[in-house]
Amino acid sequence: MNTSAPDRVPTDPPFEREPTDALSDRVPTDPSFERVSITPSILYFGTPVVLLSTENENGSFNLAPMSSAWALGHVIVLGLGAAGQTAHNLRSRPDLVISLPASAQWAAVERLAPLTGRTPVPEHKRDAFRFEPDKFAAAGLRPEPSELVRPPRVAECPMQLEARVAHARADAAGDFLIVEARVLKVHADPRIVVPGSQHIDPAAWSPLIYNFRHYYGLGPELGHSFRSRTA
Repeated sequence: MNTSAPDRVPTDPPFEREPTDALSDRVPTDPSFERVSITPSILYFGTPVVLLSTENENGSFNLAPMSSAWALGHVIVLGLGAAGQTAHNLRSRPDLVISLPASAQWAAVERLAPLTGRTPVPEHKRDAFRFEPDKFAAAGLRPEPSELVRPPRVAECPMQLEARVAHARADAAGDFLIVEARVLKVHADPRIVVPGSQHIDPAAWSPLIYNFRHYYGLGPELGHSFRSRTA
């Protein structure tokens, strides 16, 4: 698996970055390091990308990228735009698949980014998004039948979680749908599994990270938790 850093999405406008080594030398250890107050337009501070497969009303399947996902035991918490097709589908058809792409698959994820399964396209998306009924084909990805749910897995993704919505509610502002999805079955490429175990090998698995609208992989290991079973 290719774990080299992917090409970066261009920034707009461009800006000058301080050399990474200079920042890494000072930020973690110096409590007197100067800070400024800012109001960023987004707070995507570095989370894994997932691809969500859900079922449309007509029996076809939608595929959507998102980065607001995290695990609580065997429940995955998802933050979805309330007006999107994925949220619409999950309100009435609770089965889904959460496929996790590797870092090398960032370009396929980006091909999905300007597409929506919602028609007509919601007004707030019309300037930047277009309707696409077959997102798998548009992204160059293949659907793979699931075992316990109707939505398909993404065949190219090294990890795939079949899941079902356990609870969903609107956020405080009503702009997002917060979904708790219980994982029913985990599929993993054997190359990222510790041989003879049920554990993902963190040295072999490089998830795709969404960091302030740029895509990254993981760097070298820095250490491990005292609770690690794969150290």
